[in-house]
Amino acid sequence: MKKASSQAFVNQFLVYALVAICGSASIGLGTVWMRHQISVVANENKLLESSIADLERRIEETDAAIAAEQDPAVLNQRNTEWRIGLVPPGETQVHRVSEDPVMRLASLHNRKLFGEGPATISLRVALAH
Repeated sequence: MKKASSQAFVNQFLVYALVAICGSASIGLGTVWMRHQISVVANENKLLESSIADLERRIEETDAAIAAEQDPAVLNQRNTEWRIGLVPPGETQVHRVSEDPVMRLASLHNRKLFGEGPATISLRVALAH
């Protein structure tokens, strides 16, 4: 009987030791895999950040080029170089707005929304009544 009980203890100990070794090995492998995934994502983030910085730089260069081309002196030079024949507008072509244009457009838009504008009846509605 003693022999059987000591073997049972050794068998139990071996099973528990194997379970502990396998558990710690799986935790170790999980940790290594997780760190690898973190490094992969970090490298992808660095690539994305560098591409975003490159795009922002190119946008700034494009904005600077557009601003340089919109300069009145450059526009006049292009007009003469390309013989476009554009001239500044005459005073009769200019309509000056004395009030705030944003508020004016908003009031015009709202007037049409709430029916405060001139009443128009379509011909079909007038003939139906």
